[in-house]
Amino acid sequence: MRSAALAVAVGAMAVSLAACGSAKESGGDNESAGAAKGDDIKVGLLLPENKTARYEKFDKPLIEKKIKELTNGKADVLYSNARQDANLQAQQVDTMITSKVDVLIVDAVDAKAIQNSVQKAKEADIPVVAYDRLAEGPISAYTSFDNVTVGKTQGEALLEVLGDKAKDGDIVMMNGSATDPNAAQFKEGALSVLKGKVNIGREFDTKEWSPDNANANMESSISALGKDKIIGVYSANDGMAGGIITALKAAGLDVPVTGQDAELSAVQRILTGEQFMSVYKSYPQEADVAAEMAVALAKGEKLDSIAKDKVSSGSAKDVPSVLVPVVSLTKENINDTVIKDGIYTAAEICTAKYKSACDEAGVK
Repeated sequence: MRSAALAVAVGAMAVSLAACGSAKESGGDNESAGAAKGDDIKVGLLLPENKTARYEKFDKPLIEKKIKELTNGKADVLYSNARQDANLQAQQVDTMITSKVDVLIVDAVDAKAIQNSVQKAKEADIPVVAYDRLAEGPISAYTSFDNVTVGKTQGEALLEVLGDKAKDGDIVMMNGSATDPNAAQFKEGALSVLKGKVNIGREFDTKEWSPDNANANMESSISALGKDKIIGVYSANDGMAGGIITALKAAGLDVPVTGQDAELSAVQRILTGEQFMSVYKSYPQEADVAAEMAVALAKGEKLDSIAKDKVSSGSAKDVPSVLVPVVSLTKENINDTVIKDGIYTAAEICTAKYKSACDEAGVK
């Protein structure tokens, strides 16, 4: 698996570099804020929810730190979390506009519902960086991971562990929230690998990415399919994987479960074999790019040196973009991913409960 994980990372990086080399340079709408400004800028940061550990633990502090570094500590960062409420996020955008921020970084709760708010920001000459999810509306820049590759990575890992037993029963597909465009891309990538090679017994779009909803969906799947028929679970992220594994344990089932986000609890479950894999995404790299885009846009500068790729949504074309590569995380490469990048220390992972599993896997 270690060599496979490295191949995923190298392949994704090659695609990213190829796209960078072929794209035309463009600054998008990044001069809409008017005349160039100094380091005394005001940045609005809006994140979507706090159930998934990454947003408060990684994204927020990483983005804030990079913005401070880029502005000699002079920038002011205004932050709000929408707690999975699209209406609340719309109100937060209005507040940011009233506060006269110079730029907005927005990770949308609902990528379509946010369109009107993005339009309001544009009318107020506030450029918007779509972060992690491709928000609809006249956004000025976008950074995320290669989400289709995320789904492919998950699907390939599940197929590998099932081996020649891939059609000996049913898998359950636990996709993410229908309001998140990333969820559709994860699903697309996973199905491109799994379709025709496994039997999909049941499939869900899990409301709000909720672990509780995933748990309930898994319980109903066990009842509907029969526990002897289920041979694996595609879970689109680690939070849902936790809820799924709780339901599987209660039914006395031990089958491979995928995940995404490399949450601490998921890394620990991977060590003990409760969860087969996760997808590690370099939050520091994504956060740095978002900060660089936001500071440049706030100062009225072009994005040519930052974003040389482009993406389009249903309402915006050729948006300057950066897609960050991903890695399949298993117990074999924990040292080379989350520990090497400083996401967690070995001490954080290897608490007393997991010490023997860490020793066995060589985590240090």
